[in-house]
Amino acid sequence: MSEDILQKIVRMRREDIDRLGLNFNIDIPKARRVGHTEFLGNAGAILEVKRASPSKGDIAPDLNPVELATTYAEAHAQAVSVLTEMNFFKGSLRDLIAVADLMERRRQQGLHTCAVLRKDFLLFEDEIDIAYRCGADAVLLIARILDDEQLVKMAERAQKFGIQAFVEVREADDFRKLSVVTAALGDAAAKTIVAGVNSRDLATFHTDPLIPASVRSKLPAKAVFESGILSAADATYARNLGFTGILVGEAVAKNPPLAKDVVSAFESGCENARGQFWKKFAERKFANNETRAASSQDARPQDARRPLVKICGITREEDGLLAAELGADMLGFVFSTTKRLTTEEFVTSFSTKLRAARNDGSPLLVGVITDPNSVEGKTAIKLAQEGVLDAVQFHGVDPHNSDALAESCSAALPYYCAARVGAPEDFDYIANLRKNGEPRILLDAKVEGIPGGTGKTIPESLLREKANGAPLWLAGGINPENVATICEKFHPELIDVSSGIEDAPGIKNHDKMKALFAEFTAK
Repeated sequence: MSEDILQKIVRMRREDIDRLGLNFNIDIPKARRVGHTEFLGNAGAILEVKRASPSKGDIAPDLNPVELATTYAEAHAQAVSVLTEMNFFKGSLRDLIAVADLMERRRQQGLHTCAVLRKDFLLFEDEIDIAYRCGADAVLLIARILDDEQLVKMAERAQKFGIQAFVEVREADDFRKLSVVTAALGDAAAKTIVAGVNSRDLATFHTDPLIPASVRSKLPAKAVFESGILSAADATYARNLGFTGILVGEAVAKNPPLAKDVVSAFESGCENARGQFWKKFAERKFANNETRAASSQDARPQDARRPLVKICGITREEDGLLAAELGADMLGFVFSTTKRLTTEEFVTSFSTKLRAARNDGSPLLVGVITDPNSVEGKTAIKLAQEGVLDAVQFHGVDPHNSDALAESCSAALPYYCAARVGAPEDFDYIANLRKNGEPRILLDAKVEGIPGGTGKTIPESLLREKANGAPLWLAGGINPENVATICEKFHPELIDVSSGIEDAPGIKNHDKMKALFAEFTAK
């Protein structure tokens, strides 16, 4: 088996330690000479002193750690994370000492002081001692590279020094290890342990903002969203999920003035209905992945790649109930003046019946709108705010371009965006949505004058050229005859099906619906 990036980093680090010692041949203080600031004592941002990374190469090779940490402190970051790994991140214990000394000077001057985190691939208890003497207030412990016994020993060493252990988790076994170390520390765990979940897979360095959403409920109250924060909007998204902190590296190391905006966006945000929707969606997605993986030995090859399915344009109770029974993950109700237009009364009644019958197994219910200022659009928004709908789908609408709508979204409206795609320039709009913190965007085929349900598909060449490997949510022209081919070619995370399973607009054909799901379940 080939060596992944994380394995290579750890192997090379072990080799360096054998050659240079745990201090990497750097003179470090014989005793700690600075005070202590609690790591993440208050909710806020952890900003990084980071010169390079395995995935990006050089990020800010000429940065001055003291100048950058000063910028972070003046932006009122809660902590500064200092990379000390030298091969891939070009960091050093010297950086850690310099930043800790800076914070001590600020403390003595009565200025805002950040806690200092040593971020590295630590392997031995004695490295905790070194970090403490260099001035660290917390140390990163990556559960994935430490066995149970070593993780406990290192967390206990941190507790002995009165500093925090920032335990990073991502995979299922990491959460088991987190439980082990928390149990071992007992009452001290609440003070010593801060948990973090990395949206970046350290083996592949692929980033997915839904990973933290999927596991937030498994983490303790004090938890950090790591990686993938590139803008103030991304910081708001993380706060919406209920995270106590964010760890931001590349974006602020390359562009220090961004620090203030990121800090402000996170601290002014709050956990809300938008975050609740993304947590529910992400939990469903990854639970489905685990279920399919467990049964994939007995299933057809495409079963393991079965996307989540949204059945849209529900206008009859029997259609919605059958879709739920067949395994639909989302049901869409159109609040736009088309032939699939639904009503508040129907959706409220259906929601009550469905949830009473299926409890937590219900599909997520979505109101699709094309004009948020119309009577229909306002009705869908109201139903989402009341919890009748799980979310609103802004179809061809950018909520960030309307001050009133943006305020509503940031407050209590769960939503996601859909973009109509027919030409390369349409992906500029999608890129702008991503910059505004949207973790997923539904792509629908664009037909002028028709907002959706056209039966047309997005040109394959356009998807291949412009999708850029991002998780795909696809709509437009999907039916039982082509769904297997679409999934084989593009491996979408979610498919949205409407006209492809209808006898007439809003009238679902039950045989076609069964045939669609049979493509994923037949042996």
